[in-house]
Amino acid sequence: MALMPFTDSMFLLVESREHPMHVGGLQLFRKPEGAGADFLRGLREDLLKSDEVPPLFRRRPARPVNTAGYLAWSQDSDVDLDYHFRHSALPEPGRVRELLELTSRWHSTLLDRHRPLWEIHLVEGLRDGRFAMYSKIHHALMDGVSALRHLQGTLSSDPDDHACPPPWGSRRAPREKANRSFVRTARSSLSQLAGLPPAAVRVANEAFREHSLLLPMQAPRTMFNVPIGGARRFAAQSWPLSRVRSIAVKTNTSRNDVVLAMCAGALRDYLIEQSALPDAPLVAMVPVSMRKQAETESSGNQIGALLCNLGTDKTDAAARLATIHRSMRDAKRIFKELTPVQALLLSGINVAQLGISTVPGVVTNTRPPFNLVISNVPGPRSQMYWNGAQLDGIYPASVLLDGQALNITLTNNGDNLDFGITGCRRSVPHLQRLLLHLDTALTELEAAVG
Repeated sequence: MALMPFTDSMFLLVESREHPMHVGGLQLFRKPEGAGADFLRGLREDLLKSDEVPPLFRRRPARPVNTAGYLAWSQDSDVDLDYHFRHSALPEPGRVRELLELTSRWHSTLLDRHRPLWEIHLVEGLRDGRFAMYSKIHHALMDGVSALRHLQGTLSSDPDDHACPPPWGSRRAPREKANRSFVRTARSSLSQLAGLPPAAVRVANEAFREHSLLLPMQAPRTMFNVPIGGARRFAAQSWPLSRVRSIAVKTNTSRNDVVLAMCAGALRDYLIEQSALPDAPLVAMVPVSMRKQAETESSGNQIGALLCNLGTDKTDAAARLATIHRSMRDAKRIFKELTPVQALLLSGINVAQLGISTVPGVVTNTRPPFNLVISNVPGPRSQMYWNGAQLDGIYPASVLLDGQALNITLTNNGDNLDFGITGCRRSVPHLQRLLLHLDTALTELEAAVG
């Protein structure tokens, strides 16, 4: 058995029927020219012939039904690929709407802890001739950045390459974490914790004296910050990256600042529509990778967090963008001085969300640490293909928690930005209207900057 890091075990510990703890993604593909009606069936049969399953995709909790399963991994010696890699078809009329409804149901169900913690679904039946693939893997195995990196490892830039690996394989398979003993890992963490008091002083100075840094528990209460149920809704759409880039250049801001301003405008309009916009501005938690460049393909969770003032109290789109730019600039400046462990602790991502939110009564009786998560995950920069099929879209589907009923995650995909919005089915009505509001917010930003 292999011991699992504490951050990974937390994702197993807090999981329940109301809180599935897997990350997912929906990909859309165009079939190769001349592909017949049996293209998907044949592709799946060919891929199932591969019996090479990397160690990461053989992992399951050591004992699924007790606490030992939160502490160690075991390796499944006989992975049932026919169970993990499934073939499905959409009901008529085969619109994207039906695909998103099916994705919503799949994303709502727990993974079987008696098996390796992943599933992949090939989906045919879209009336425009495309096909889809929905995949999900437990957050204890991979965070969203690792999952997207792994996906890219199965793709090719060559449309004539029909020898791409299966979704659980890769030309650059996810590496196991650094082979360090538990004692050495603990020593490294303790050395970083030793520097926590002076780091906390620096952060407090920024927050209380300079008023340039947000801390957890300063966000207003909103309709998103409630206990959630287990059912999910999922919505997805793409926008041209060139539109976002143009705004960023004109305003001397980052593309991520513009994306956050899009989300801020959409959230403001959605909450006004629901008669639920608070007077104080919403606060987004923005995940940032803490891997070194050489570690980008490793598995596990190495995520920190910045808190961003979304400026939703401002009516002017340009003013919201300026507020977001200042907030992100100040947060990045102070967090650059922290070690990964210090940044994780001081951001509140582990203690405030994974730990405290699961305690009964906490969500309803305390202010939220932040209002929602908005995550921008790096994706492929050029047009990619999978066994000759052109990749049309990558739409991430993320994790929700009590007090966090809405998540917006996006990735770049060639010339597009692909947004995936995950919401609690009970708490976030008419989730798909956020797509319309995102489009409106982008148009307003373009008009504001000229």
